[in-house]
Amino acid sequence: HFTMQEDTGSFWPFFGYRIRIYSTSHYFQTSHNTSKNQIKVDLVDENFTELKGEIAGPPDTPYEGGRYQLEIKIPETYPFNPPKVRFITKIWHPNISSVTGAICLDILKDQAAAMTLRTVLLSLQALLAAAEPDDPQDAVVANQYKQNPEMFKQTARLWSHVYAGAPSSSPEYTRKIDKLCAMGFDKNAVIVALSSKSWDVETATELLLSN
Repeated sequence: HFTMQEDTGSFWPFFGYRIRIYSTSHYFQTSHNTSKNQIKVDLVDENFTELKGEIAGPPDTPYEGGRYQLEIKIPETYPFNPPKVRFITKIWHPNISSVTGAICLDILKDQAAAMTLRTVLLSLQALLAAAEPDDPQDAVVANQYKQNPEMFKQTARLWSHVYAGAPSSSPEYTRKIDKLCAMGFDKNAVIVALSSKSWDVETATELLLSN
């Protein structure tokens, strides 16, 4: 039976690394505290180099009710170097790319030695509740966040509904999406265009036609 106590791996480095990753994923699957926070991790491959994470959108945020899938790549030097994490689920957030899911999160770099996979996922959950718009990964989202907070919330809630399974959002925004989709445009492209053009149908249409 493995526990969360980390093997230094000094006798057999890679074996020790595999024990650490197995221990971590096993802990996620059996920990009551983790389930309360609604985060989980599953192994993707038997080499322990890739994991699939999932976090729940925090309460009282536009992400509430959504489930967000994460790709986690583990270096052999973990825990001395941080895992590489990106969002698989599309999300509208200043510190996460709306295109690639890449995360601008200094905590993954600066505190690598002290962080476990569990604390990485909890940090990402906290980031959803407290964005850092002055250190953005997505400048368009950050600009909307600062200049029109209410539109940002509605947009983030719509993305949460469409991509993460959160409860339904603004009927007005949904009508605009349906209108452009009826013109033959791809739904994902329509959502990106409207979101980045302040939900103005005319300028969003121009953007879609220029691409």
